[in-house]
Amino acid sequence: MASSHGRCDLRFADWMASLPQTMHSIPLTNLAIPGSHDSFSFYIDESSPVGPEQPETVQNFVSVFGTVAKKLMRKWLATQTMNFTSQLESGVREGLEQISTYLSSHAREVVFLDFNHFYGVQNLHHEKLVTMLRDIFGDKLCPVVFAQEVSLQYLWEKEYQVLVFYHHPMALEVPFLWPGQMMPSPWANTTDPEKLVQFLQASVSDRRRKGSFFVSQVVLTPKASTVMKGWIRSQRPGEDGINIITADFVELGEFISAVITLNYHLDDEDDYAT
Repeated sequence: MASSHGRCDLRFADWMASLPQTMHSIPLTNLAIPGSHDSFSFYIDESSPVGPEQPETVQNFVSVFGTVAKKLMRKWLATQTMNFTSQLESGVREGLEQISTYLSSHAREVVFLDFNHFYGVQNLHHEKLVTMLRDIFGDKLCPVVFAQEVSLQYLWEKEYQVLVFYHHPMALEVPFLWPGQMMPSPWANTTDPEKLVQFLQASVSDRRRKGSFFVSQVVLTPKASTVMKGWIRSQRPGEDGINIITADFVELGEFISAVITLNYHLDDEDDYAT
């Protein structure tokens, strides 16, 4: 997690372990958890193709200007366009090993990994990725159970630290792959902060399906961070509240601390019933 200066912010290195004891038995679906959007885009390969979800204008821009366009748009193009043949070995493995090393040093912290948008990924690649996850995380991987059973206490007792959500039928074949539908992540598809707030609020009110985690995507530009920080601080976790909140610019606007702090309101309100 980064501070406003881009350095590691040690205040939150063990934020789960630091939560009050009253929250240890609360389902993780009822806690406020900060996350980063497109976390592995740090490892983007500029030779990768543009994702098919990109607008026609973007597709045309890249087709005309080629590599130059990709260099200019590198951070944006990183969105779910991994070249698995090379990325599995160099990028993804490196990233996963860093996560595993961190977890080994912070035994009470838990990480959610959400894999989706597998454009052009073949069965061989899925098998390779699953093998990699098993090799790197081993006994840290939490097998699929009812989401409401998963509390910090549950994970600590079993020494699980990683929940892998996998938006592909492959998830049905592997015990530690949580089906993607157990972590819905509706996307507002707007760059207007006011429209995003309306969408997020409606999503929370409509609430995630019971028995699943839920992601609110606070995905906008850095200039909108102040607006979104206001929305975040007005929220509450709990059975009918927010759960996981993701952002592109996690180092801006005290995003991480704003999300984590929401959990401390649970001591004041009886809204975390299991």
